[in-house]
Amino acid sequence: MDKEQNIILTQASDIISEVRKAVIGKDDVIIKVLLAIISGGHILLEDIPGVGKTTMALAFSKALSLDYKRMQFTPDVLPSDVTGFNIFNKQTGRFEYKEGAAVCSLFLADEINRTSSKTQSALLELMEEGSVTVDGVTRPLPKPYIVIATENPIGSVGTQQLPESQLDRFIVRLSMGYPDKKSEISILKARSESEPAAGVRRIVSSEDILRMQEAAKNIYVDDKVYDYMVRLVSATREHPLIRLGISPRGTVALAAMTRAVALLRGRDFAVPDDVRYIFADVCCHRLVMSPKARLSGETAASVIRSVAETVPAE
Repeated sequence: MDKEQNIILTQASDIISEVRKAVIGKDDVIIKVLLAIISGGHILLEDIPGVGKTTMALAFSKALSLDYKRMQFTPDVLPSDVTGFNIFNKQTGRFEYKEGAAVCSLFLADEINRTSSKTQSALLELMEEGSVTVDGVTRPLPKPYIVIATENPIGSVGTQQLPESQLDRFIVRLSMGYPDKKSEISILKARSESEPAAGVRRIVSSEDILRMQEAAKNIYVDDKVYDYMVRLVSATREHPLIRLGISPRGTVALAAMTRAVALLRGRDFAVPDDVRYIFADVCCHRLVMSPKARLSGETAASVIRSVAETVPAE
Protein backbone atom coordinates (compact mmCIF):
# COMPACT_ATOMS: atom_id res chain seq x y z
CA MET A 1 0.00 0.00 0.00
CA ASP A 2 1.52 3.36 -1.03
CA LYS A 3 1.43 6.66 0.84
CA GLU A 4 -1.42 8.14 -1.23
CA GLN A 5 -3.65 5.12 -0.61
CA ASN A 6 -2.89 5.37 3.12
CA ILE A 7 -4.05 8.97 3.09
CA ILE A 8 -7.23 8.02 1.22
CA LEU A 9 -8.03 5.23 3.68
CA THR A 10 -7.53 7.58 6.62
CA GLN A 11 -9.74 10.22 5.04
CA ALA A 12 -12.44 7.68 4.19
CA SER A 13 -12.42 6.36 7.75
CA ASP A 14 -12.72 9.90 9.12
CA ILE A 15 -15.61 10.71 6.75
CA ILE A 16 -17.50 7.60 7.88
CA SER A 17 -16.88 8.46 11.54
CA GLU A 18 -18.22 11.99 11.07
CA VAL A 19 -21.36 10.89 9.19
CA ARG A 20 -21.99 8.30 11.93
CA LYS A 21 -22.50 11.21 14.34
CA ALA A 22 -25.62 12.19 12.42
CA VAL A 23 -26.78 8.82 11.07
CA ILE A 24 -26.73 6.24 13.86
CA GLY A 25 -26.72 2.48 13.31
CA LYS A 26 -26.50 2.54 9.51
CA ASP A 27 -22.80 1.95 8.91
CA ASP A 28 -23.28 -0.29 5.86
CA VAL A 29 -25.41 2.34 4.09
CA ILE A 30 -22.93 5.09 4.96
CA ILE A 31 -20.04 3.05 3.51
CA LYS A 32 -21.96 2.31 0.31
CA VAL A 33 -22.90 5.98 -0.17
CA LEU A 34 -19.21 6.87 0.17
CA LEU A 35 -18.31 4.12 -2.31
CA ALA A 36 -20.81 5.56 -4.79
CA ILE A 37 -19.31 9.04 -4.39
CA ILE A 38 -15.79 7.69 -4.93
CA SER A 39 -17.10 5.89 -8.02
CA GLY A 40 -18.34 9.21 -9.40
CA GLY A 41 -21.96 8.03 -9.32
CA HIS A 42 -25.31 9.18 -7.99
CA ILE A 43 -27.32 7.61 -5.17
CA LEU A 44 -31.00 6.73 -4.89
CA LEU A 45 -32.34 6.18 -1.37
CA GLU A 46 -35.69 4.40 -1.37
CA ASP A 47 -37.43 4.32 1.99
CA ILE A 48 -40.32 5.57 4.04
CA PRO A 49 -40.15 9.18 5.33
CA GLY A 50 -38.37 9.88 8.58
CA VAL A 51 -35.56 7.31 8.63
CA GLY A 52 -32.72 9.80 8.06
CA LYS A 53 -32.26 10.08 4.28
CA THR A 54 -32.07 13.89 4.29
CA THR A 55 -29.89 13.89 7.40
CA MET A 56 -27.42 11.56 5.66
CA ALA A 57 -27.15 13.83 2.61
CA LEU A 58 -26.57 16.89 4.80
CA ALA A 59 -23.96 15.06 6.90
CA PHE A 60 -22.04 14.01 3.78
CA SER A 61 -22.17 17.55 2.37
CA LYS A 62 -20.56 18.87 5.57
CA ALA A 63 -17.93 16.12 5.88
CA LEU A 64 -16.98 16.52 2.21
CA SER A 65 -17.06 20.36 2.26
CA LEU A 66 -19.51 20.45 -0.64
CA ASP A 67 -21.91 23.20 -1.64
CA TYR A 68 -25.28 21.66 -0.83
CA LYS A 69 -28.81 22.37 -2.03
CA ARG A 70 -32.05 20.57 -1.35
CA MET A 71 -35.27 20.56 -3.38
CA GLN A 72 -38.56 19.06 -2.28
CA PHE A 73 -40.06 17.53 -5.39
CA THR A 74 -43.81 18.10 -5.59
CA PRO A 75 -46.26 17.88 -8.54
CA ASP A 76 -45.95 21.64 -9.23
CA VAL A 77 -42.13 21.74 -9.50
CA LEU A 78 -41.06 22.75 -13.02
CA PRO A 79 -37.94 21.68 -14.99
CA SER A 80 -36.67 25.28 -14.86
CA ASP A 81 -36.75 25.12 -11.05
CA VAL A 82 -34.16 22.35 -11.35
CA THR A 83 -31.98 23.55 -14.23
CA GLY A 84 -32.39 27.32 -13.98
CA PHE A 85 -33.76 29.85 -16.46
CA ASN A 86 -32.94 33.06 -18.35
CA ILE A 87 -34.56 36.31 -17.26
CA PHE A 88 -34.42 39.69 -19.00
CA ASN A 89 -32.53 42.42 -17.14
CA LYS A 90 -33.95 45.83 -18.05
CA GLN A 91 -30.88 47.68 -16.77
CA THR A 92 -28.41 45.82 -18.99
CA GLY A 93 -30.82 45.02 -21.81
CA ARG A 94 -29.66 41.40 -21.78
CA PHE A 95 -30.91 38.03 -20.63
CA GLU A 96 -29.22 36.69 -17.51
CA TYR A 97 -29.03 33.11 -16.34
CA LYS A 98 -30.43 32.33 -12.90
CA GLU A 99 -29.19 29.05 -11.46
CA GLY A 100 -31.63 26.29 -10.60
CA ALA A 101 -31.60 24.28 -7.41
CA ALA A 102 -29.53 21.49 -8.99
CA VAL A 103 -26.57 23.75 -9.74
CA CYS A 104 -24.33 22.93 -6.78
CA SER A 105 -21.88 20.19 -5.78
CA LEU A 106 -24.25 17.95 -3.83
CA PHE A 107 -27.93 18.09 -4.79
CA LEU A 108 -30.56 16.40 -2.65
CA ALA A 109 -33.63 15.63 -4.75
CA ASP A 110 -36.13 14.85 -2.02
CA GLU A 111 -39.06 12.54 -2.88
CA ILE A 112 -38.15 12.58 -6.55
CA ASN A 113 -41.01 10.24 -7.49
CA ARG A 114 -43.69 12.72 -6.38
CA THR A 115 -43.09 15.14 -9.27
CA SER A 116 -43.89 14.97 -12.99
CA SER A 117 -41.87 12.86 -15.43
CA LYS A 118 -40.86 16.03 -17.29
CA THR A 119 -39.29 17.50 -14.17
CA GLN A 120 -37.59 14.21 -13.32
CA SER A 121 -36.14 14.14 -16.83
CA ALA A 122 -34.58 17.55 -16.27
CA LEU A 123 -32.05 15.78 -14.06
CA LEU A 124 -30.86 13.36 -16.75
CA GLU A 125 -28.36 15.70 -18.45
CA LEU A 126 -27.04 16.94 -15.12
CA MET A 127 -26.45 13.39 -13.88
CA GLU A 128 -25.05 11.94 -17.09
CA GLU A 129 -23.08 14.81 -18.61
CA GLY A 130 -22.22 16.95 -15.58
CA SER A 131 -23.63 20.00 -17.34
CA VAL A 132 -26.86 21.95 -17.69
CA THR A 133 -28.31 23.34 -20.93
CA VAL A 134 -30.76 26.25 -20.88
CA ASP A 135 -31.93 27.94 -24.09
CA GLY A 136 -29.19 26.23 -26.10
CA VAL A 137 -26.33 27.30 -23.82
CA THR A 138 -24.49 24.51 -21.99
CA ARG A 139 -22.83 25.26 -18.68
CA PRO A 140 -20.55 22.85 -16.80
CA LEU A 141 -21.45 21.87 -13.24
CA PRO A 142 -18.96 21.90 -10.35
CA LYS A 143 -16.72 18.87 -9.90
CA PRO A 144 -17.40 16.63 -8.17
CA TYR A 145 -21.14 16.65 -8.86
CA ILE A 146 -23.28 14.31 -6.79
CA VAL A 147 -27.04 13.74 -6.76
CA ILE A 148 -28.60 12.01 -3.78
CA ALA A 149 -32.25 11.39 -4.57
CA THR A 150 -34.83 9.99 -2.21
CA GLU A 151 -38.04 8.26 -3.17
CA ASN A 152 -40.96 6.93 -1.19
CA PRO A 153 -42.01 3.33 -1.84
CA ILE A 154 -44.34 2.93 -4.82
CA GLY A 155 -47.91 2.93 -3.55
CA SER A 156 -47.34 5.81 -1.14
CA VAL A 157 -49.68 8.77 -1.68
CA GLY A 158 -48.76 10.83 -4.75
CA THR A 159 -45.91 8.63 -5.99
CA GLN A 160 -45.22 7.28 -9.45
CA GLN A 161 -42.70 4.84 -10.88
CA LEU A 162 -39.43 6.37 -12.07
CA PRO A 163 -38.71 5.52 -15.73
CA GLU A 164 -36.11 2.83 -16.36
CA SER A 165 -33.84 5.29 -18.18
CA GLN A 166 -33.65 7.46 -15.07
CA LEU A 167 -33.20 4.60 -12.62
CA ASP A 168 -30.27 3.44 -14.76
CA ARG A 169 -28.47 6.75 -14.05
CA PHE A 170 -28.21 5.99 -10.34
CA ILE A 171 -25.14 3.90 -9.61
CA VAL A 172 -26.80 2.37 -6.53
CA ARG A 173 -30.20 2.18 -4.87
CA LEU A 174 -30.04 1.81 -1.10
CA SER A 175 -32.57 1.43 1.69
CA MET A 176 -31.91 2.60 5.23
CA GLY A 177 -34.76 0.87 7.04
CA TYR A 178 -35.81 1.28 10.64
CA PRO A 179 -33.07 1.55 13.29
CA ASP A 180 -32.67 -1.21 15.83
CA LYS A 181 -33.70 -0.62 19.45
CA LYS A 182 -30.24 0.40 20.68
CA SER A 183 -29.70 2.79 17.76
CA GLU A 184 -33.11 4.40 18.20
CA ILE A 185 -32.38 5.09 21.87
CA SER A 186 -29.10 6.72 20.81
CA ILE A 187 -31.01 8.83 18.25
CA LEU A 188 -33.42 10.04 20.95
CA LYS A 189 -30.55 11.02 23.23
CA ALA A 190 -28.66 12.80 20.44
CA ARG A 191 -31.72 14.71 19.25
CA SER A 192 -32.38 16.06 22.74
CA GLU A 193 -28.99 17.79 22.69
CA SER A 194 -28.60 19.19 19.16
CA GLU A 195 -29.46 18.79 15.50
CA PRO A 196 -28.09 15.51 14.05
CA ALA A 197 -25.63 17.04 11.59
CA ALA A 198 -24.59 19.98 13.78
CA GLY A 199 -21.43 18.29 15.05
CA VAL A 200 -20.19 16.94 11.70
CA ARG A 201 -16.73 18.31 10.89
CA ARG A 202 -15.24 18.99 7.49
CA ILE A 203 -12.78 16.25 6.64
CA VAL A 204 -11.85 16.65 2.96
CA SER A 205 -12.06 19.21 0.17
CA SER A 206 -13.41 18.89 -3.36
CA GLU A 207 -9.86 18.29 -4.56
CA ASP A 208 -9.49 15.37 -2.14
CA ILE A 209 -12.69 13.80 -3.46
CA LEU A 210 -11.49 14.13 -7.05
CA ARG A 211 -8.19 12.54 -5.97
CA MET A 212 -10.10 9.60 -4.46
CA GLN A 213 -12.12 9.21 -7.66
CA GLU A 214 -8.95 9.20 -9.75
CA ALA A 215 -7.32 6.63 -7.46
CA ALA A 216 -10.36 4.37 -7.82
CA LYS A 217 -10.13 4.56 -11.61
CA ASN A 218 -6.53 3.31 -11.38
CA ILE A 219 -7.42 0.13 -9.46
CA TYR A 220 -6.40 -2.90 -11.51
CA VAL A 221 -9.18 -5.26 -12.60
CA ASP A 222 -8.05 -8.58 -14.06
CA ASP A 223 -9.80 -10.05 -17.11
CA LYS A 224 -11.07 -12.90 -14.92
CA VAL A 225 -12.88 -10.39 -12.68
CA TYR A 226 -14.31 -8.62 -15.73
CA ASP A 227 -15.45 -12.01 -17.01
CA TYR A 228 -17.16 -12.68 -13.67
CA MET A 229 -19.04 -9.36 -13.88
CA VAL A 230 -20.19 -10.07 -17.42
CA ARG A 231 -21.38 -13.57 -16.51
CA LEU A 232 -23.38 -12.13 -13.61
CA VAL A 233 -25.14 -9.52 -15.74
CA SER A 234 -25.63 -12.00 -18.59
CA ALA A 235 -27.44 -14.29 -16.16
CA THR A 236 -29.95 -11.50 -15.48
CA ARG A 237 -30.58 -11.06 -19.22
CA GLU A 238 -31.31 -14.77 -19.66
CA HIS A 239 -33.30 -15.32 -16.45
CA PRO A 240 -36.89 -16.54 -17.05
CA LEU A 241 -38.30 -14.26 -14.33
CA ILE A 242 -36.62 -11.08 -15.67
CA ARG A 243 -38.11 -9.21 -18.60
CA LEU A 244 -35.32 -6.63 -18.84
CA GLY A 245 -31.86 -7.48 -17.51
CA ILE A 246 -28.84 -5.36 -16.62
CA SER A 247 -27.83 -2.87 -19.32
CA PRO A 248 -24.22 -2.25 -20.38
CA ARG A 249 -24.41 0.98 -18.36
CA GLY A 250 -25.18 -1.20 -15.36
CA THR A 251 -22.10 -3.32 -16.06
CA VAL A 252 -19.95 -0.18 -16.21
CA ALA A 253 -21.45 0.94 -12.89
CA LEU A 254 -20.69 -2.46 -11.36
CA ALA A 255 -17.04 -2.19 -12.45
CA ALA A 256 -16.72 1.36 -11.07
CA MET A 257 -18.17 0.37 -7.70
CA THR A 258 -15.96 -2.73 -7.59
CA ARG A 259 -12.86 -0.56 -7.99
CA ALA A 260 -14.03 1.72 -5.18
CA VAL A 261 -14.59 -1.28 -2.90
CA ALA A 262 -11.07 -2.54 -3.60
CA LEU A 263 -9.64 0.92 -2.90
CA LEU A 264 -11.33 1.22 0.51
CA ARG A 265 -10.29 -2.33 1.36
CA GLY A 266 -6.66 -1.25 0.99
CA ARG A 267 -5.82 -3.03 -2.28
CA ASP A 268 -4.71 -1.79 -5.70
CA PHE A 269 -6.52 -4.64 -7.45
CA ALA A 270 -10.09 -5.98 -7.44
CA VAL A 271 -11.24 -9.50 -6.50
CA PRO A 272 -14.60 -11.30 -7.00
CA ASP A 273 -15.62 -10.64 -3.39
CA ASP A 274 -15.56 -6.91 -4.14
CA VAL A 275 -18.07 -7.52 -6.93
CA ARG A 276 -20.36 -9.60 -4.71
CA TYR A 277 -20.38 -6.97 -1.97
CA ILE A 278 -22.15 -4.36 -4.11
CA PHE A 279 -23.77 -6.49 -6.83
CA ALA A 280 -27.32 -6.27 -5.46
CA ASP A 281 -27.13 -2.54 -4.66
CA VAL A 282 -25.90 -1.71 -8.16
CA CYS A 283 -28.23 -4.02 -10.05
CA CYS A 284 -31.62 -4.55 -8.33
CA HIS A 285 -33.15 -1.24 -9.45
CA ARG A 286 -32.09 -1.84 -13.06
CA LEU A 287 -34.19 -4.99 -13.46
CA VAL A 288 -37.70 -5.16 -14.90
CA MET A 289 -39.39 -8.26 -13.58
CA SER A 290 -41.75 -10.42 -15.66
CA PRO A 291 -45.44 -10.93 -14.75
CA LYS A 292 -44.49 -14.52 -13.89
CA ALA A 293 -42.14 -13.24 -11.16
CA ARG A 294 -44.91 -11.19 -9.58
CA LEU A 295 -47.27 -14.17 -9.59
CA SER A 296 -44.64 -16.41 -8.00
CA GLY A 297 -43.79 -13.81 -5.34
CA GLU A 298 -40.21 -13.28 -6.52
CA THR A 299 -38.60 -9.85 -6.27
CA ALA A 300 -35.59 -8.27 -7.94
CA ALA A 301 -33.65 -8.72 -4.69
CA SER A 302 -34.43 -12.44 -4.41
CA VAL A 303 -33.55 -13.08 -8.07
CA ILE A 304 -30.28 -11.12 -7.81
CA ARG A 305 -29.42 -13.09 -4.68
CA SER A 306 -30.06 -16.34 -6.58
CA VAL A 307 -27.89 -15.19 -9.50
CA ALA A 308 -25.02 -14.28 -7.14
CA GLU A 309 -25.23 -17.72 -5.50
CA THR A 310 -25.35 -19.73 -8.75
CA VAL A 311 -22.78 -17.93 -10.92
CA PRO A 312 -19.27 -19.11 -9.90
CA ALA A 313 -16.41 -16.66 -9.60
CA GLU A 314 -14.17 -18.82 -11.81
